[in-house]
Amino acid sequence: MKLAVLPWILMLLSSIPGPGLTAGTPGSCSLRCGVQDEICSCHPTCSGLGTCCKDFLNYCLEISPSSGSMMGGKDFVVQHLKWTDSITSVICRFKESIQTLGYVDDLKQVHCISPLLYESGHIPFTISMDNGLSFPHAGTWLAAHPYKVSESEKSQLVNETHWQYYGTSDTGGNLSLTWNTSALPTQTVTIELWGYEETGTPYTGNWTAKWSYLYPLATNVPNTGFFTFAPKPAPPQYQRWRVGALRIIGSKNYAGEQDVLALWTNDHALAWHLGDDFRADSVAWAREQCLTWEALEDQLPNFLTELPDCPCTLAQARADSGRFFTDYGCDIEHGSVCTYHPGAVHCVRSVQASPMYGSGQQCCYTASGTQLLTSDSTSGSTPDRGHDWGAPPYRSPPRVPGMSHWLYDVISFYYCCLWAPECPRYMKRRPSSDCRSYRPPRLASAFGDPHFVTFDGASFSFSGNGEYVLLETLETTAAVKDLRVQGRAQPGRMPNGTQARGTGLTAVAVQEDKSDVIEVRVADGSQVLEVLLNQKLLSFTEQNWMDLKGMFLSVASQDKVSIMLSSGAGLEVGVQGPFLSVSILLPEKFLTHTRGLLGTLNDNPEDDFTLRNGHVLPPNATAQQLFQFGASWAVSNASSLFTYDSRPLVNQFLNGPKHDPNFKPLFPDETTLSPSQAEDLARLCESDHFCVLDVISTGDPSVGNATRIAHQLHQNRLKSLQPVVSCGWLPPPVNGHKEGLKYLEGSTVRFGCNSGYSLAGPESSTCRADGTWSSPTPECQPGRNYTVLLSIIFGGLAIVALISIVFMLLHRRRKSNMNLWSSQP
Repeated sequence: MKLAVLPWILMLLSSIPGPGLTAGTPGSCSLRCGVQDEICSCHPTCSGLGTCCKDFLNYCLEISPSSGSMMGGKDFVVQHLKWTDSITSVICRFKESIQTLGYVDDLKQVHCISPLLYESGHIPFTISMDNGLSFPHAGTWLAAHPYKVSESEKSQLVNETHWQYYGTSDTGGNLSLTWNTSALPTQTVTIELWGYEETGTPYTGNWTAKWSYLYPLATNVPNTGFFTFAPKPAPPQYQRWRVGALRIIGSKNYAGEQDVLALWTNDHALAWHLGDDFRADSVAWAREQCLTWEALEDQLPNFLTELPDCPCTLAQARADSGRFFTDYGCDIEHGSVCTYHPGAVHCVRSVQASPMYGSGQQCCYTASGTQLLTSDSTSGSTPDRGHDWGAPPYRSPPRVPGMSHWLYDVISFYYCCLWAPECPRYMKRRPSSDCRSYRPPRLASAFGDPHFVTFDGASFSFSGNGEYVLLETLETTAAVKDLRVQGRAQPGRMPNGTQARGTGLTAVAVQEDKSDVIEVRVADGSQVLEVLLNQKLLSFTEQNWMDLKGMFLSVASQDKVSIMLSSGAGLEVGVQGPFLSVSILLPEKFLTHTRGLLGTLNDNPEDDFTLRNGHVLPPNATAQQLFQFGASWAVSNASSLFTYDSRPLVNQFLNGPKHDPNFKPLFPDETTLSPSQAEDLARLCESDHFCVLDVISTGDPSVGNATRIAHQLHQNRLKSLQPVVSCGWLPPPVNGHKEGLKYLEGSTVRFGCNSGYSLAGPESSTCRADGTWSSPTPECQPGRNYTVLLSIIFGGLAIVALISIVFMLLHRRRKSNMNLWSSQP
């Protein structure tokens, strides 16, 4: 079988070969990385199959480290590629256009320096060792969002808030930064300021992004890892840059030299370099900038209309992991340090940027699990004109990761809310989304021996030995893409080492439309997860988040992988006992578009057991019938997404049948339990019938317990995703106020008027099951507030009564004491 060549490989194959080299020369991997061959292969699977060309590692490169900030300046070693006397220079070329000079160390190892990029994700690069005549050596560099790399890889602003408020009222003095000296092996360093801007007409072809070197803060500074200085206003020609970062380089480099070994700080508001007008009256200066931003913002297209509605509850937001992901600036798993959203305990961001404008949604929640809205508080969640994580194809505004967001959403927040009291202007143009149009995704899961719970809620067991279609789309539309999810099931082992008559998932693979292919599998003979990208094993020792083609990938722990697809579908694959469990989330737009082992999503569980040929089994089908149903969904070699990188996998699944007809599972009607056995299983499994089946089929209570836990996790997530009714935000009355910030079914909002006004209308309104309020917001009309007056009158009477009671009790106690004294001798 010949696998499809990756797009970047095609670009390499079109490169001009150097002297003595011919593109695609048999027997060599020069210009052939990614090509699979039975004898001399340059494909990632060749290592496990023992079919690599002898020069495979020389041309298909492995590097260390393999990732770094997209800001560039990271040194990486090209492993297995050695310098020879005949080599005159090393040139590293990224994305066929950005060239940096490499170098050779004392051990004759070849190094490259990563360039400044305007995008994140896997960046193809090639290396020339003949002065640029040819670039036959190929590899991939992972460029990460600056906030997603290790803090040790960056220079740190000491007290970052001090930096970003410098020059405002009562904020001055010295500023300091630190860095890891081992990352810059030089005696002295230069510290530079770089500024970021986006120029041109918004949403046109001449809208461009650019980092610019501005000026040095200091030169020939001893490389001690610490620097402190008293900021001075920058020269006027640099005042237009309001967002930027500091870069530290070796003093041997000239100022502003591109793509050299460097450490960058986080991007930040450049308050400390602004002019004397800012320092003289920062509020007036910021107000003027806020008004300028407001005028520009009102001329730009309305990006809010294409953003998804927020989930109604915190539980929904955390469960809908295909469309929303934790906002690192407000994470309940890390202490809920929500600097910009006080009162919130957790925020999420929409995973995918909006299609037309590259914008993003943000949703924040209180400790009670309800939304925190900007209509009620400046702590509410705010959508973003520029998605913080950027958006493909990146590089151009407003899709540059991190930086576009800073220019259109963050620095304007400083202008209007942090440096000047004009926050209502900002909140009006960044209003929180409510959840009236939010629809939770549909959930299906597979786990254990394996057991399946379909999108429509049908459940069954299928212990096949092979590779099967868990889910595929029936037909594609503009909204529903060609989605395929496949699972590999293999027999487990009995405690005595013999093969069990039950199977479990050992690999899951997914692709949507023309996206990358991700496979998650259990490493042979262990409970360790392996993740493969386009059939190449990934490492997560450096990064636990990857921006991929058509998807995002997150590995928050060693036993769970989250995959977020561009359609909003999501997968979570984890280890439960010896097998995998998989949960799949589909947005409502997938209704009537799915088939496979996880059923036909149409709110009708009675047709979920539909065979590939269209025949539908009844809901009460026997275990034997369900086994035939499962077998009908075996994949073919032509449609398989799996990687066959070992001889056992090739022999069993590539050259053998996709469904093993000789494997006979243990059906439930083949076993009979004694009363004591049934009692023991009931105690262990807590009435979970899937757990019972797995203990019987494997003879291992731990397998049954893992199945019970996985089933419970499915049920908990299903509960979190239950739809709730929202009536939407209810305003307070003019010249009045309200109590209650919950707007879901059953919630009540109470109203009151300011002094000098009286309420005309109901004192409260309740959210009803049909999504409407029981009454609109009442009016506060001029006149005495009788409610307040009565409370004062009755409050005064209550105080008088309380004083009378206290005096009466004291009088009685005194009289009692006098009687007691008279009775003593």
